[in-house]
Amino acid sequence: METIPVSQVSHGRRRADAIVEVAGQLFLAPGSGRVSMDDLARELGMSKKTIYRYFPDKHSLLAAVLDRQFAAVERTLEAAAETTEAQPFHVRVQRFLIAAGTELGRIGAAQLATGRGDATLRRHVEQRVDTVIYRRLDELFRDGHSQGALSAPPELLSEITRGALERLLTSRLPGELDWTAADLLRATVDTVLYGAIHTARRGADDEQLRVAMPTAPHEEEAGP
Repeated sequence: METIPVSQVSHGRRRADAIVEVAGQLFLAPGSGRVSMDDLARELGMSKKTIYRYFPDKHSLLAAVLDRQFAAVERTLEAAAETTEAQPFHVRVQRFLIAAGTELGRIGAAQLATGRGDATLRRHVEQRVDTVIYRRLDELFRDGHSQGALSAPPELLSEITRGALERLLTSRLPGELDWTAADLLRATVDTVLYGAIHTARRGADDEQLRVAMPTAPHEEEAGP
């Protein structure tokens, strides 16, 4: 059995990484439109035959590009979780969602459009989003509910947030308002989730206020 030299394997990995990096820059660039393998070959300064040596078709190359992007998203979310671990629950939720929205926004509408055009690739994207984003979000909401920081069921909040995130990333609203998807997601957190997260705290505060307030004369029991 022939043994491939380590240097040759290392060179092959570097070249494959270079192809994926440049492909990501082209395929996922805002407003890039449809990018062909010929375009990629010209940008790389190599033949399509060389590219196909590492990736048998455009679909497999796009899958590698998306995996690379989602790995970066996952690292960002892990860092956000670590830096807010000791913060109040609403801060943890907000930072997580803003980080998620920002990172998915970097992947861009071009990636989402590519996924919609190919059923297999679309499922690949959906699975990665579910694993990297939504499962972590579900865990965060369950944790908040167990701590008593949430008054609404965590499953409901997960559905609300999923819908908002997916809608904002494919909506024209960010462009119309001249806001990023992360800005709009931050507003969503503040307006939709804030009440759910703080209802339990407000209830406790209201109870303390009620106890502290003097009883109105007409509410006092009449004497004998």
